[in-house]
Amino acid sequence: MKKLWSIATAVRNPERLRNFLITLKEMEGEVWNSQSQEEFQARLVKNRFYGYSNGQFYSTLSQATVQLIENLNHHISLTEAFNILREKNYPEGFAIRGRTSYKPLEKVGLAFIQNGKIKISSLGNYLLGDNYDIGEIFFRSFIKWQYPNPESRDFSNQSIYNIKPFIATLHLINEVNKICEQRNLRVKGISKQEFMIFGQSLLHYQDISLQAERLVEFRITLDSLQNSDEKKEYIINYIANFLSEFDNATDGNLHDYADNTIRYFRLTRYITVRGGGFYIDLEPRRMIEIQKLLETDNASAKEFTRDDYIAYMSDINQPILPWEEKNELLKIYRSTLDDIRNLEAQMSMDTYPFSLENEEIEYLKSEIEKLREYRHKLQNIELKQQLQDVSQIDEVIDKLTNIRTQDLKPSIALEKYITHALNIINDANEIKANSILSDDNDFIFTAPANKPDIECFYESFNSVCEVTMLINRDQWHNEGQPVMRHFRDFENVSSHQDNYCLFVAPSMHRDTINTFWMSVKYEYEGNPQKIIPLNISQIIQILETIKTLKLQNKSFSHLMFKQFLDEIVGLKNSVANSDEWLRTIPTVLNNFKQELLCS
Repeated sequence: MKKLWSIATAVRNPERLRNFLITLKEMEGEVWNSQSQEEFQARLVKNRFYGYSNGQFYSTLSQATVQLIENLNHHISLTEAFNILREKNYPEGFAIRGRTSYKPLEKVGLAFIQNGKIKISSLGNYLLGDNYDIGEIFFRSFIKWQYPNPESRDFSNQSIYNIKPFIATLHLINEVNKICEQRNLRVKGISKQEFMIFGQSLLHYQDISLQAERLVEFRITLDSLQNSDEKKEYIINYIANFLSEFDNATDGNLHDYADNTIRYFRLTRYITVRGGGFYIDLEPRRMIEIQKLLETDNASAKEFTRDDYIAYMSDINQPILPWEEKNELLKIYRSTLDDIRNLEAQMSMDTYPFSLENEEIEYLKSEIEKLREYRHKLQNIELKQQLQDVSQIDEVIDKLTNIRTQDLKPSIALEKYITHALNIINDANEIKANSILSDDNDFIFTAPANKPDIECFYESFNSVCEVTMLINRDQWHNEGQPVMRHFRDFENVSSHQDNYCLFVAPSMHRDTINTFWMSVKYEYEGNPQKIIPLNISQIIQILETIKTLKLQNKSFSHLMFKQFLDEIVGLKNSVANSDEWLRTIPTVLNNFKQELLCS
């Protein structure tokens, strides 16, 4: 039987990868054997990167042990972590757990074993740095990921598997678009459903053209059917027949594999979504790079020994990208600059002066990234202009109200729509999300762990905004200290003396509020901070008030917003504790709304 390929077989949650790598870094240089494998797993437990807040993990532990793990004021020692794993009483021991936790790091190319010892790769050290880009990491990994490879037993049959899945996906979309253009059909990439059927069942690079033809014929037949029942029956029967030889093509797997793969592939910025999120296509702003990639790589797997494959996956400088030469980089530079000039013209803005001092490779690459950063800045200005329409307020309110049912993960959706809300609320100079953005300025992943989620710049003050979907004690564990640290780092470099931090969540955990209260009432690292906790419902109330003001042709300035923030911070002088502080914020909000609407 054949197998569908999927991201699930290659990597784990990217949010966990860095934490696991941070832990492995503690052991770099140690011999990789059963003892160190046990130690790695124990260190993951010690750092609360494994087992913490996991009901299944807790199920075989004593209540006292669970309480020890849950007590976030207690730093778990390595000895205690070993004892916790021994208490789990794994029949096979827990060295195998350490090997399992290590494997995704090796598969992505973040770590490897060299001369029997743990080694963090150049790609891994990049991920551990302060300015890592998770999209760049996955792009560098995906362009090399192939089947068969010496690390995978499931896809070892060379008569069936010969493919680089990511490169093959680019080829497949490109071939489908070419066929549609030749037949005078609408060129629109491929639907997520088509990818589910034809993308992950593509196992050999020589079948790309045939698979593209099959996909287009499937689309034409489906479009010709008159009603939804006929369409549904056709899809079910087609999947049953077309994927009958794949032993993992269950209905649940098909959808999960496709959703997960598209989410990861989008991180590279070489695939975009269109058609209301139902289609994926080649990113038009990267077409120079994509065409060079398609010209130079037919998606066939290379032959490697195991050691050579691991070394290849681990080297951030391999392969040399086919557009990293002067003429191609100049094309990319000019194309990106053209995008910028078009945006400036659309918004009647003065042209920003860009010029090249030389044409050296590294310099050109750096200048292209500067252009892309500036393009994002222009796209943010364009977004703010679009969001001033009253109908856009209703849309953002709807998205926030139904934050868990969007086509994005809730954590990403919250960063996106709080960014939109902040653009709506007042006359900010710039609202800058630190989330991972696609070239068309859409949100594809949450902000890196070492930066605020959103930075806000005003004429009279600056602020950061941190958001989370967590509501239990994990909220305090994941957000308490990091929020205050990010905010203090921001305060230290801010151009204004007055700085604020908005913290937005569905609801506030008591431990989170108590931590922020101590910072507001007393100090964090020697000085008090201005942290304002607001739940999603309260943000929606503010948006509804802004909408009413707009309909009355009234304005709402950042100074009015500052007054509201100051009133919440000022409660520290009149309330007794964190509980009363949190209970009083709704009253402040209601009074503020009434004052605005009655003025």
